[in-house]
Amino acid sequence: MAVLIETSVGDLVVDLYTKERPKTCLNFLKLCKLKYYNYCLFYNVQSNFIAQTGDPTATGEGGTSLLGALKGEGFKYVESEAVPRLKHAKLGTVSMVTNENNCYTSQFFFTLRENLDYLDGKHCVFGEVAEGNDVLGKLSQSPVDKDGRPLQDVCILHTVILEDPYPDPPDLAPPSRSPSPPATLTDTNHIGVDEDIDEFEGKSAAEIQEAIALKESKANAHILEMVGDIPDADAKPPENVLFVCKLNPATSSEDLEIIFSRFGPILSCEVIRDQKTGDSLQYAFIEFETEDDCIKAYFKMDNVLIDDRRIHVDFSQSLAKTKHNKPIPSQPSPVDDKYEMVFDDKDLIPEKRKGKQDRDYKNREGSSSPRPRRGYRDTRKTSRSPRRRKFDSSHRKNEKERRKYSRSPRRKERDHGKERGRSSSKSPKRTKSHSSRSHNYRNH
Repeated sequence: MAVLIETSVGDLVVDLYTKERPKTCLNFLKLCKLKYYNYCLFYNVQSNFIAQTGDPTATGEGGTSLLGALKGEGFKYVESEAVPRLKHAKLGTVSMVTNENNCYTSQFFFTLRENLDYLDGKHCVFGEVAEGNDVLGKLSQSPVDKDGRPLQDVCILHTVILEDPYPDPPDLAPPSRSPSPPATLTDTNHIGVDEDIDEFEGKSAAEIQEAIALKESKANAHILEMVGDIPDADAKPPENVLFVCKLNPATSSEDLEIIFSRFGPILSCEVIRDQKTGDSLQYAFIEFETEDDCIKAYFKMDNVLIDDRRIHVDFSQSLAKTKHNKPIPSQPSPVDDKYEMVFDDKDLIPEKRKGKQDRDYKNREGSSSPRPRRGYRDTRKTSRSPRRRKFDSSHRKNEKERRKYSRSPRRKERDHGKERGRSSSKSPKRTKSHSSRSHNYRNH
């Protein structure tokens, strides 16, 4: 089941979900048969979101259902169908606008992109656009006002029912002709539906070319402003500056100033030179005090021979002076007055982090020792925490106590002799196992 919707920007073919939404499709089809949607404006268009229509008043508060059109205002609303649940997953999904009481009238909308999941369950989906996605693209790109209404009115011109599976109600009387355009189309400040917007109408080819060139120059100026090449897109070059090119490399700024000074006072004259070599780039800028002097020099000095070269003179198009009129921030002082800190090169350029061994040997005065190999531990100078030093001292003390009370018989006898004041050089008698072991060592 399908309906052809003719709009002012193109035609749309809508396939209806008659099995899933029988009541909603019946309401929509019979309203189309009554020509209720003819001249209904698209009054709420949001780019890449929705395009809403179906309200003859174009306010979002009007419209009525089929029963309301046949029986009166008391039957304005129809309860929405929620089962089965259909999603706004496709581009061009057609859905009835549902209020907070889960009821709808005649208003509906088209989705202008895919996967509008947050609309699921809030509005009643009853169809989709089978043909006319390009028309949806035009709707999405339409310039609109602050209320979302297109600046040039877009409306439904006519609806054609291609197939209707529902019988007509007994009191349904289709009109013989299409209704007249309502006041929402005629009394409006917007551009009319049938108005042709042609900004080049009545202009010659030269005027059209000039207008196009002006638009392109404005667009390029905005691009240069965004990248920072010019201070402002509307900035204009100074009118008292001349651009002189095709100069002899031997011509200097002083020579040009003397030659052009006969037309009036000169504020500045500069031959542009290469920054590295200092050679002339054979063009210059001359700034006069007044515009009249600049114009005189332009007409008199173009194509004049200077230093065996015919120069070319034109008005400057450079915005370099305009760009650099902004105050340049001063360089930061090496002394910060607020904190009274002095910065030097060592603070600005961090040194490469060195290991502990390099620092120890570098700080040792008069040391000619080479750098120790990797893995060597310098025991002469260590930096330990107080906790580590405390642990090491207690460890050494415990080690002395342990050695004192855990000694071999030989060590005990030797220490016992020292306590008596005599030295014991004789070793204790060996057991049989010791003597045999030493004998074996001697034999080997």
